[in-house]
Amino acid sequence: MKRRAMFTTASLLAAGVVFSGVAAAQATIKIGVLHSLSGTMAISETTLKDTVLMMIDAQNKKGGVLGKKLEAVVVDPASNWPLFAEKASQLLEKDKVSVVFGCWTSVSRKSVLPVFEKDNGLLFYPVQYEGEESSKNVIYTGAAPNQQAIPAVDYLMKEVGVKRWVLEGTDYVYPRTTNKILEAYLLAKGVKPADISINYTPFGNSDWQTRVAAIKKFGSAGKKTAVVSTINGDANVPFYKELGNQKISAEDIPVVAFSVGEEELSGLDAKPLVGQLAAWNYFESINTPANKAFIDQWHTFIKNPKRTTNDPMEATYIGFNLWVKAVTKAGTTDPAKVIDTLPGIETPNLTGGTAKVLPNHHITKPVYIGEVKADGQFNVVWKSAGEVAGDAWSDYLPGSKNIEADWVTLKCGNYNTVTKVCSGQNFK
Repeated sequence: MKRRAMFTTASLLAAGVVFSGVAAAQATIKIGVLHSLSGTMAISETTLKDTVLMMIDAQNKKGGVLGKKLEAVVVDPASNWPLFAEKASQLLEKDKVSVVFGCWTSVSRKSVLPVFEKDNGLLFYPVQYEGEESSKNVIYTGAAPNQQAIPAVDYLMKEVGVKRWVLEGTDYVYPRTTNKILEAYLLAKGVKPADISINYTPFGNSDWQTRVAAIKKFGSAGKKTAVVSTINGDANVPFYKELGNQKISAEDIPVVAFSVGEEELSGLDAKPLVGQLAAWNYFESINTPANKAFIDQWHTFIKNPKRTTNDPMEATYIGFNLWVKAVTKAGTTDPAKVIDTLPGIETPNLTGGTAKVLPNHHITKPVYIGEVKADGQFNVVWKSAGEVAGDAWSDYLPGSKNIEADWVTLKCGNYNTVTKVCSGQNFK
């Protein structure tokens, strides 16, 4: 009898430990962070991991969300695209996170999409991309092509007088699809095929001598030439160095980049690049009270006053605040209910405007074009009149111009307005 009592007591104690562990687990809201901390994309993605940690820290100091503290679950998919899917499964199925902030390249995003759809998870994706997609399980806080690539080409065409075009990219889905859209757009504007040069190099490409020489030759035909760059990751460093080595200045052949911001320039001598361009929806140099507060917050958190901010950081900031507002409004962290609540939610951006989640799961964003300064910052030379609504499907590709994404009314990310058919949750 005594042994049975001891056994019962021990069992209850063990159960108590288990219940206490469950209660402790439920006392926090887990936030997944899915960014490469090693490999070719670490140069860009590590900062976004730090941004999410900063936002979590700040929110916890405000009391958390729904009375619970937030807990980061950080994984490293190591710039390995299949590993992104594996880590996403871990976050959703094992760690039971309520939301994930992550991915940079489109190939990593497409790798995790089936996982988020299967498990009905919620991903905030903070980087400019090629469009041609709208998932119920993704909120796209980076720019669609009509919020970055198209305005950049318009600027070069109208303000700089560019007649010849080099579309230079890393060899994966984002550059290839973006350049397909840009090529169609340029041809529609009357540019001749012979005045468009398209080229791709591998991730991490370091030998740019031959390719830069070819760009220089292409630009020597007597017509104003520009490079539209979708080069991604650490390949940008040797590319810009080689431009300097071959004495190609912004006056000779301007380069407008979609993946080079303050973070990437911080590792370069920017003096030879003065005047080169980048198109983004945010620059650190934009002078607003909100941006100043964000920069101060960043420097305090990271304990390094020299660390820069950049566009995907602002997109992460926007996404995090949108999630907090949606959770607060929904009264739950349940991803399905938060997803239904997100369209229509608004939050201030860092440049003085408002980011609003649209029915197609993209957001409203201003567009800026900046020139590189000697200190690695940007001087804004053009900005849109106001916020531009992100377009999930391009108006310039034959297979896309009749496609609409609407998760509020149509409940579809790929609705054909001609056939009136929803042909898939996400993309063709």
